[in-house]
Amino acid sequence: MISPTYAHAKMSYSPAPLVSIATQDAFFNQIKQLCGQSFVGQVTVDNAGPSSFSEEKLVMHVRKCTDSELQIPFHVGEDASRTWIITKTGSGLSLKHDHRHDDGSHDKSTMYGGHTVDAGWDNVQSFPADQYSKELFVELGIPQSVGNTWQMFVYPDKFSYRLIRQGREFRVDFDLTSRIINPPAPWGYSDKTHN
Repeated sequence: MISPTYAHAKMSYSPAPLVSIATQDAFFNQIKQLCGQSFVGQVTVDNAGPSSFSEEKLVMHVRKCTDSELQIPFHVGEDASRTWIITKTGSGLSLKHDHRHDDGSHDKSTMYGGHTVDAGWDNVQSFPADQYSKELFVELGIPQSVGNTWQMFVYPDKFSYRLIRQGREFRVDFDLTSRIINPPAPWGYSDKTHN
């Protein structure tokens, strides 16, 4: 039999607070303020040469925001397969890349990313590849990606997404001073979840 004291304690339980340090809160909240908005970007660094990223229209859409998670689809032309997911974990921030096929099913290369290992700054956070991602990259035959670090920068007029590893750098800058019409939901997501 449950004691009255235990039953009362159970009823008054509330979820643990979302704990985060000041720099990561500031970074998260700056992106969260853009919720519901979309912006055009362009490749500003790509030492591997021209690709579909440099030839297609690039759009980021800060689509869904909660106190603990940001969903940011990254459209490359008509390709709506990519969504960046930033999550407060209690020990920092996680960045994941949700990759889908146009039927909504997951790509074999999905949910890779990294986790912060230091305080970062109000405007910049770095996400070195996590263990899941390292093992996935080896399994997919791209072991060079084990050394990936993703970085995001957010300033009043610009948001940047950057990938770096030994011998590789890729960066897209988005103009935050000029909003555009929001694109359709990314593959595998529903417009009903739009914020």
